[in-house]
Amino acid sequence: MADPLVLDGCSLTLDDVVAVARRGRSVALCDASRARMERSYAWVQRAVAGEVVDQHGDVLPVYGVNTGYGSLARERIPMSQACELSWNLIRSHAAGVGPSLPLDAVRAMMLLRANTLAKGASGCRIALVELIIEMLCRGVTPVVPSRGSCGSSGDLAPLAHLGLVLFEGPSGEDGGGEAWFEGERLPAVEAMRRAGLSRLVPGPKEGLAVTNGAQLTTAITALVVEDARALVLDAEIAAAMTWEALRGVRRALHPSVQALRPYPGAIACAANLRALLEGSTLVDSVPSRVQDAYSLRCAPQVMGAVRDAITYAARQVRIELNSVTDNPVILVDEDDPNKAHSAGLFHGEPVGFAADHLKLALVELASLSERRVYRLTTGALSSRLPPLLPAPGRPSLGLMMPQTTAASLVAACRQRAYPNSADTLPTCEDQEDHVAMSTTAARRASEILDMARRVVAIELYAAMRGVSWRAQESGSPGPAMGAVYERLIGHCEGAPGSVVEHLSQTMAAGGLRDEVHAHCTLQEVPDA
Repeated sequence: MADPLVLDGCSLTLDDVVAVARRGRSVALCDASRARMERSYAWVQRAVAGEVVDQHGDVLPVYGVNTGYGSLARERIPMSQACELSWNLIRSHAAGVGPSLPLDAVRAMMLLRANTLAKGASGCRIALVELIIEMLCRGVTPVVPSRGSCGSSGDLAPLAHLGLVLFEGPSGEDGGGEAWFEGERLPAVEAMRRAGLSRLVPGPKEGLAVTNGAQLTTAITALVVEDARALVLDAEIAAAMTWEALRGVRRALHPSVQALRPYPGAIACAANLRALLEGSTLVDSVPSRVQDAYSLRCAPQVMGAVRDAITYAARQVRIELNSVTDNPVILVDEDDPNKAHSAGLFHGEPVGFAADHLKLALVELASLSERRVYRLTTGALSSRLPPLLPAPGRPSLGLMMPQTTAASLVAACRQRAYPNSADTLPTCEDQEDHVAMSTTAARRASEILDMARRVVAIELYAAMRGVSWRAQESGSPGPAMGAVYERLIGHCEGAPGSVVEHLSQTMAAGGLRDEVHAHCTLQEVPDA
C-alpha cells in the first residue's frame, strides 16, 4: 500500500489528485501546516472575542466573522452568533440541483479544499481539515449536485453540500445532506456514523473556509487534463492506423520539416507518429502520391496544438492546486492589527479559461478524427478501400452508421464548445457583478472528452477494418500498430455500438498505450 499523501498546501500534483480521487490513496496533514493553521485560527478567535480593535478602540469588522455575507457585509453580527452565522451559510448555500457529480470529482474537490485550508490562511481549526481527510480515507463521499455554481465566489453551492456532511448545527440539528458510503447513498448523519466519524459544529468563519474557492472547477478540470493527456496518445495511435489503412505519405512527419515551425506539441506528435509507423510497408506504398489530405498531413499541427493546449491547462491547474482561494485571507505575519484581507482569490476565471481552452482543443481532436473516419469509409477518398468498409468476406452495409455516430458526437461537442468564461451574469444584488461560469466550463470539458474518446474509438474501429482489407492486398503494419491490431481485431464483431464502447473502455484503461509501449516509446503530453 502506498504511503499516505501528506498535505502541506504547497506541493500537490496532478498525479496526487488522481491517486486520491480514483485509486483511494490515503491522506495525512503535515506538521508545518498544523502550525500555520493554529496561528490563523488563534487570530480569528481573538477577532470573535472583540480583541481586534482600531486605534480608537473600536472592534474592527472582519468579513464573515462579525459581518454578514455578500451584499450584507455592511451588517454587523453579534459575536454570540458567530457559529450560527457559519451554520446558516452552509444551509443557505447548499442550493445545488441536478444530477449528482461523479465520485472521483467530489473526492478530488475534497482533497483540494483540504489542501488549500492546509495553507494556513483561512482561520479554521485543524480538526476541520482532519475530518475531510478522514472522510477521504474512510470512503465517505458527499452527494453533490452538479449544477448551481457560477464559479464566483468560487464553487459555493457544491462546497456547501460538502459542508452539510461535515457539519451539524449548534443545537445538533441536521442540514439534510447525503453521502455515499460502501456503495450506499445515505443521510449524512448515518454515513458518518457508519464510518465512525463525528461531525463538527462550524466555528467562526468555518462556513466560509469550506465554501469559498473554485475547488470543484479545479477538480473536474484536473481530471479532464489527466484523461486528455492519455486520449491524445490514443488519438495518435488511431491516426497511425488510419495512415496505414489509407497508405499515407510520411514525408510530412520528417523531423527537419517540423523543426521549421517548432511548436512543442507538433514536434512530439510527429515523433510519435513516426515511431508508430516504423516498419510499416503500407505507408509510402503509392509512388505517385505526393501528399495526403489535411486530416493526415496536418495531424501534427492540429493534434500538436491540442497537446500544447492541454499543457497550458495543466499549468493553470497546477498553480490552482496549491493556492489559497478563501475570503478573507488571514495574513498572520502582517503588522496591521486587522490581519484579514478581503480579496478575490476565489474567482474561477484562471481555471475557467483553461477549461474553455480544453474544450476547444478536444473538439478539434474529435473533429480531425471524424474527418479521417469519413475518408476511410468514402470509396472515392480511401485509396480504393471498399465503400463504407464492409467486413471482408461478409456482405453488409459496412460502417455507414459508425461514421454517422461520429458526426453526431462531433456536432454535440461543438455545441458545448461555447466559451462559458465569456458568459457572465451578476448575482448577489450586483455585489458579485462579474462571475466566472468556470464550473460549467469544466463540466462541459468533461462531457466533450467523453464524446471525443468515442469518436477516436470509431476511428480505430474503421482503421482496423481498413487494415484488414489491406492484408488481402500487399503490405503489413509495423510492429507497434500490428500489435494493437492483433489485440483488438477480435473484439470488432457484434453490434457497432458495443464494439465502440469496448474500444473506448480499452482506451480509458490504457490498453492501447500498454500494447504500443512494448514496441516503441511515445512522448507523453507534459503535465505543466
